[in-house]
Amino acid sequence: MFGPDKCGSTNKVHFIIKHKNPKTGEYVEHHLKFPPSVPSDKLSHVYTAILKPSNEVVILVDGEEKKKGNILSADDFEPSLIPDKTIADPDDKKPEDWDEREKIPDPNAVKPEDWDEDAPMEIEDEEAEKPEGWLDDEPEEIDDPDASKPEDWDDDEDGEWEAPKIDNPKCEAAPGCGEWKKPMKSNPAYKGKWHAPLIENPSYKGIWKPQQIPNPAYFELEKPDFEPVAAIGIEIWTMQDGILFDNILITSDEKEAASYRETAWKPKFEVEKEKQKAEEEAAATPDVLSGIQKVFDLLYKIADIPFLEAYKLKIFDVIEMGEKQPNLTIGILVSVVVVFLSIFYRIIFGGKKPAAKVTTATTNAAAAATSDNQGTSEEKEDEKEDAAAPRRRNVRRDT
Repeated sequence: MFGPDKCGSTNKVHFIIKHKNPKTGEYVEHHLKFPPSVPSDKLSHVYTAILKPSNEVVILVDGEEKKKGNILSADDFEPSLIPDKTIADPDDKKPEDWDEREKIPDPNAVKPEDWDEDAPMEIEDEEAEKPEGWLDDEPEEIDDPDASKPEDWDDDEDGEWEAPKIDNPKCEAAPGCGEWKKPMKSNPAYKGKWHAPLIENPSYKGIWKPQQIPNPAYFELEKPDFEPVAAIGIEIWTMQDGILFDNILITSDEKEAASYRETAWKPKFEVEKEKQKAEEEAAATPDVLSGIQKVFDLLYKIADIPFLEAYKLKIFDVIEMGEKQPNLTIGILVSVVVVFLSIFYRIIFGGKKPAAKVTTATTNAAAAATSDNQGTSEEKEDEKEDAAAPRRRNVRRDT
């Protein structure tokens, strides 16, 4: 038997051979020890078993060596293909007086007079005192005052209705409620059941084992005598669909098997891997976009801070650009950070410009300009008011 087996706690690529014992004529199954595990994915895989003339067996999964062993080695197969030379005598019996006890209770030991086997493990703490504020008359639980009897409750069928219990709110602020009892503590006089101490057993003879005799099924060989493979049988036991077996090859040419693996399996495997990768990336995209949108929401809140009022429109422009162009999100986020750093730098280190000195000539000139351009001045006032009002965020409104 050769192939993957993944069911419950079982996860291995079986390799089992049947060999006929030349002495007894009995066929015995020999299982490969510590076989490789089955890949834990939904891709197509190819399993290869190579039996070499040197009695070496090699297990490949997807062309990669996963296990190597020797058919005649007891370290690699259970049970060993070649039986042990000796076996335990099935007719040998342990003598009745055989004592396997290495230690025994001291027959001369006597229980001390002050040993009280009936002393309890715990006793009441006599020094304990009831805490102040303990509410003796308050129960730990009370009927829920907000509960009411259901309208469809039938006393004859459902029995007498009782309100559900809740923790007594009066007990929350108190050290406790109900009847107070002294707490228990470890009993210093407790010793438990007395047992005599153990001593070396003078009659100890060791663990008995039956004597060994020659194994009548023992044989020696340099090369196993396997019957030729004449057919293939597939055994399937599964609780799920979508399991397929195909492209099964038996050959005496290892290179032919490797070539067939590359042409019949690998192209399909590569396509499956790319498809799986695309599906995983598609499944992960909504989570990534959701996380990025949370970042944008946070930036909008930061832009609403009062001392950033003068820069709000510029910040909104950059954030909205990032929302409209997700493929440029990282670059946009970097730009937003740069904008914030620039603003904070100006606020912290920019300072205030010195006030300009006003002279009579300047005042007269300004008054003249105002007189000559009254209409223009009013238009500029309107423009300033429009600029001062924050622009509505169309993107945020739509969403």
